[in-house]
Amino acid sequence: MITSTSPHRPDDIVVSVAAAEPAAVRAAAEAARKAQADWLDAGAAERAQALGQAADAVQAVAQELAGLAVREVGKPLAEARAEVARSVAILRYYAQQPFDPVGALHNPSGRGLLYTTRRPRGLAGLITPWNFPFAIPLWKAAPALAYGNAVLLKPAEPATGCALRLHELLAPFLPAGLFTVVAGGAETGQAVVDVADVVSFTGSTAVGRAIVVAAARRGIPVQAELGGQNPAIVLPDADLDAAARSIAAAVAGYAGQKCTATKRVLVVGDPAEFTESLVAAVRGQVVGDPAREDVTVGPVIDAAARDRVLAAAASVTDAGGRLLTGGAKAADVGWYVAPTVADGLPEDHLLEREEVFGPICSVSSVATLDQAISRANSVEHGLVAGLYTRDLAGALHAVNRLSAGMIKVNAPTTGVDFYLPFGGVKASGYGGKEQGKAAVDTFTSTHTVTLEAG
Repeated sequence: MITSTSPHRPDDIVVSVAAAEPAAVRAAAEAARKAQADWLDAGAAERAQALGQAADAVQAVAQELAGLAVREVGKPLAEARAEVARSVAILRYYAQQPFDPVGALHNPSGRGLLYTTRRPRGLAGLITPWNFPFAIPLWKAAPALAYGNAVLLKPAEPATGCALRLHELLAPFLPAGLFTVVAGGAETGQAVVDVADVVSFTGSTAVGRAIVVAAARRGIPVQAELGGQNPAIVLPDADLDAAARSIAAAVAGYAGQKCTATKRVLVVGDPAEFTESLVAAVRGQVVGDPAREDVTVGPVIDAAARDRVLAAAASVTDAGGRLLTGGAKAADVGWYVAPTVADGLPEDHLLEREEVFGPICSVSSVATLDQAISRANSVEHGLVAGLYTRDLAGALHAVNRLSAGMIKVNAPTTGVDFYLPFGGVKASGYGGKEQGKAAVDTFTSTHTVTLEAG
């Protein structure tokens, strides 16, 4: 059984369902393939209409969905509402993509036609995390469906209820069996990889790498987003108070449970003034029941996640660093941990090298921008990097040298635009980018056609 409980009240069972066995996944895949042929033949207008109707359906129950995200994954209400609004926008955006050109006409070397065209891969296997329980499934499923594919969605166990509700909303507008949610754990996920024609995964680096290997053995394309250890560089000329507020929100918002959350802060020059502002801004984040309007930091997802954050905080002083704030449980009931800032850590410390999925960051001082860039690039991940400065030349210098798929100047590392490519470099990503027009490369294949006059 898959049982999802509220991280705010762990005795609150949101949903309990049977896990999909491999045989059930294979049956769902067979039904999806049959539905996919009709879906593709229906044409662009019908696919566009269906996705537009799905957007309307999600919009009609927006408040309900926000409440479900609050309850099941502990997302603060304001963020949950924003995620649902973003989900609607994603569906509307991809509702227009069936009308996009599918290839290009070229001058042939002889008589006739020479052109390229795109075809859907067939069955898209989507394996998604719990932290964005509506937006991430939709930014994968919406383009897959728009381009004519069928979809099997395997959500993370803690977001099972959100995924099942999403299926209820979309299924009435799609051919039966075209879009199926298969709840389960690792065995179910492996079964999805075993039957899919293309796989899109978001989650941990270790699991993602295993999926990439499994997909490669089958010879199918795979796109994977594998997390980040994201730096924010603060130059002396920056608006230090504004930078501190921006970084604090990126460290602690949603309890730091975003792959784009800031994990390392690199201050060029004397860090004292900025660090004082950052600590004050982190302490100003409101921790509590995520259903409250004013809360920005809810619980982490489960007891194990809380314990990992607490263990990382406890290791700071042993490594010669300082805990400037946080490092303790923030409630007796629920999986709450106080937002935490540490400094004085060696470069090989856990908080400097690995992603700890929670509201915790390290602060370090460096002498120059080039040293900050080198330090930022020194980890295996490269999802997003931030820079705070008023100096355009310095900003452009950093933008051209930071090893990250996304670079934010005077903006938090968190937050992305769904109509632009999303993804990282190095260990943060494998395969193509997600979102925007880039999604077409994951969910379609390109074919070259030569047609000569007879």
